[in-house]
Amino acid sequence: MNYFRYKQFNKDVITVAVGYYLRYALSYRDISEILRERGVNVHHSTVYRWVQEYAPNFVSNLEEKA
Repeated sequence: MNYFRYKQFNKDVITVAVGYYLRYALSYRDISEILRERGVNVHHSTVYRWVQEYAPNFVSNLEEKA
């Protein structure tokens, strides 16, 4: 199953953004700024939607591996 199908941004960008949110105590605006410094212009509300959509999958995958 492809969770990233039909998304505007590359799956690597989404994975990094959600990973930053889960691993570090960063706000959505901070993550947006970090990505902007790396050449990816993404709005903080987009990062919010990614976290809401993908964070449960990330956490469940981590729990399965542990």
